[in-house]
Amino acid sequence: MSPLQRLIGVLVLAGLLVAVGAAGAWQIQDWRYGRQLAEQARLHGETLNQLNLAAATRQLDEQDKRLVLEQQLQTSDQTHHRALADAQRDQNLLRDRLATADLRLSVLLDTQDGAAGCAVPATTATGGLVHGAPRARLDPAHAQRIVGITNDGDRGLIALQACQAYVRALQK
Repeated sequence: MSPLQRLIGVLVLAGLLVAVGAAGAWQIQDWRYGRQLAEQARLHGETLNQLNLAAATRQLDEQDKRLVLEQQLQTSDQTHHRALADAQRDQNLLRDRLATADLRLSVLLDTQDGAAGCAVPATTATGGLVHGAPRARLDPAHAQRIVGITNDGDRGLIALQACQAYVRALQK
């Protein structure tokens, strides 16, 4: 073999050794990076699982709060309807008593008011049954209108109380 051929053979052999060494180094780096990527993927998966568990726990807590709020609102609504029904029943009873003349509405008269043009005696007759300040009986139709107005007022107050209870329940 000539020295040139020997040189070429040595160079080829050196090139092969370098190529094999580089391939081996790449393989070793691949294994090392593969392990690092697998570890990162495992840690990422654990983190996602923890986040999912925390989100599920938070969602259950919110659902529990919502159920409690719904129960409170339902109880408040039932109380509101019961109060409204009681007020309606009382108003109907009052209206019926006024209609049958079982009950009469009257107003106090101001005996000192001379501008009214109505001379009302300051004292009652000695044989009368009414004691105290002089009173005038209202016409039943007017009494019915007054009862209707108070009925509307009662309903408004009950609705206001229901709204306030609703807002208080939401603020908790």
